[in-house]
Amino acid sequence: MNTLISNATVLLPDGTTKQTNIAVTGDSIVKIGAVPADWKADMIIDAHDKFAVPGFVNAHTHASMNLLRSYADDMKLMDWLQKEIWPVEAKMQDEDIYWGAMLAAVEMLRGGTTTFADMYGPNMEKVAEVVEQSGMRGVLCRGIIGVAPNGEAAFESNKKLYRDFNGAAEGRITIMFGPHAPYTCPPDFLRRVAETAREMGAEIHIHLAETKGEVEDCIKAYGKTPIALMEETGILSCGVLAAHCVHLTEDDISLMQKYHVRVAHNPGSNMKLASGIAPVPKLLAAGVCTALGTDGASSNNNLDMVEEMRLAALLHKVDTYDPLAVPAFEAVRMATEYGARAVGLQDTGKLMAGCKADITLFDMHGAAWTPRHDLVSLLVYSASANSVDTVMVNGKILMEKGELLTLDEERILYEANRCAEQLTK
Repeated sequence: MNTLISNATVLLPDGTTKQTNIAVTGDSIVKIGAVPADWKADMIIDAHDKFAVPGFVNAHTHASMNLLRSYADDMKLMDWLQKEIWPVEAKMQDEDIYWGAMLAAVEMLRGGTTTFADMYGPNMEKVAEVVEQSGMRGVLCRGIIGVAPNGEAAFESNKKLYRDFNGAAEGRITIMFGPHAPYTCPPDFLRRVAETAREMGAEIHIHLAETKGEVEDCIKAYGKTPIALMEETGILSCGVLAAHCVHLTEDDISLMQKYHVRVAHNPGSNMKLASGIAPVPKLLAAGVCTALGTDGASSNNNLDMVEEMRLAALLHKVDTYDPLAVPAFEAVRMATEYGARAVGLQDTGKLMAGCKADITLFDMHGAAWTPRHDLVSLLVYSASANSVDTVMVNGKILMEKGELLTLDEERILYEANRCAEQLTK
């Protein structure tokens, strides 16, 4: 299948923009620019007045938590988890995981997100089904709480998830191991997870250094920061996607640099839960791959990557008193190129020949896009996810002119609301 996206204004990997064509064959981009005379399009998308950017990568979320949006707000993290979230999550069944993830898929596709890294459970095979049916990319893991009564069962479930789904859905599914955090997984348990991940060839997705209390408790218990403890347990040597990383020492950053740890920065969630401000400019300066995530819709309360770009660009300016701390294009790279690298995908996140055809088209008609002095600046500081027009993943159109093609949105909204009411009332 050859698809020509014609007359688009394309965001190129160097941050410049150009009105040109994108030629797609199968699942990949074959040409940016004039197409060869012998290349014939089976389908043509007229992208005049559209801004083509790489599909966004949500590098850390909990998709099925969409059922808990607005359920327990304005609370401290541990109170929020222990008193409200974990008790409800313990009641979740297959259909809750499925419809919650379906609701997340609707929201993410409408916002131009093409890939998401999801930690949740149980029943993560239902999220894999959502990935397969929606056409999105999913980097999935079973969240494992080692101290819980079902800790061993969750560990075994993650192994099975890897065996059954890694590489599934035409290669759109990647499976990681998901030990929740150092405060829920003791060192010996983490060592076993690291050993198994290495044996199976999987990487690790884990929450690290999210709050001051977590870091203080870890030092008190083990004499080490969470990052240093992860080195001791062997977790860092597996290849790590580390969510949050708010409270870091200089030594922590050096270790992360040494082990090529990739960070999922979640500014919206960190602000809402009052967790603090991650040292993103320092991480970027040290060459630590730093991507963006929304966290779950229970702590954000949306999966809007355009909003996360804006928050990342603004938050670190005011924190450092430096207007250049995270420039607009760097924020876009965090949501695209760095996001793809963070979740372990080497051939997505950029619009160039040889990359997967994961493409989002923004409709530039409207006040937020006028005047057009700098399109990257407009995308980060002015636009909203509402102007997403068309979304392509792996060369297939999943949303066209605002219409979702792979998902029954009305049924999903109905079923998700039904499940949420049963869980919470």
